[in-house]
Amino acid sequence: MKYPGNLQEIISIFEPLQEEERRENLVHFSLGADKWEPATGEKFHIEDIRKDEQCIDTVGIFLRIEGRRARFKVKLGPNVQTLTKAMTTILCRGLDNCDFEEILTLPEDFIEKIVGSPLVMARSQSIYYMFSRMKDALGAFAKGTSG
Repeated sequence: MKYPGNLQEIISIFEPLQEEERRENLVHFSLGADKWEPATGEKFHIEDIRKDEQCIDTVGIFLRIEGRRARFKVKLGPNVQTLTKAMTTILCRGLDNCDFEEILTLPEDFIEKIVGSPLVMARSQSIYYMFSRMKDALGAFAKGTSG
C-alpha cells in the first residue's frame, strides 16, 4: 500500500530497522514534538484538549483545514511518554497537508511498520492513541461541515 504525504518516507526509514534501531529513531523523533505546537494566536477549526485514560497527561489536538488539506498541531502535557511524543512528530510530519478524507480512511497498519511488533505488543492500544485523536478531530470537522 502507498501511504499519503511524507508518511511513506517515514515508513521507509523505520521498516528495515531492527528493534534497537527503531527505538533509537523513535527517541529522536520524540525530541521534535514541540515543533508541532500551535503558535500563539493561530486559528483552528477544531481544538480538542483533554486528558484521556490512555494517556498519562493532557493532549491538545488542533486541526485547520485549508481547502481539503489537513494541518495538525499538537500540544502535549509535560508528562506525556516518549513514544506518544514520537508518534506525535511522525503523524504531524507524515500527514501534514494531506487530503482529510484520505486520512480518515487510512488504516492503522502503518503504525506497526514504524514502531515494530514488540513495541506495539508492549504498549498495546496506547500506541494508536495519537492517530485515533487526529481521526476524531477530522471526523468532528467533517460532521460539522456536512450538516
